[in-house]
Amino acid sequence: MERLEAFEAMMKMILEQSESEKIMMDELKMRGKEKSATYRQYMGNRLFYSRMIALYKEYGLLE
Repeated sequence: MERLEAFEAMMKMILEQSESEKIMMDELKMRGKEKSATYRQYMGNRLFYSRMIALYKEYGLLE
């Protein structure tokens, strides 16, 4: 059961972090900071999170 709980916690963190970083990216974009290192780091993270979420959906773990 611990393994399932750990997976659920990881999936929740990825979904929350993805949304949080999207908000931060939107704020940076509004300030014209799309070329900043911070924005680019968030973009890389979002690509990773998007891929993880797509895999969860592919395997029926998310709707």
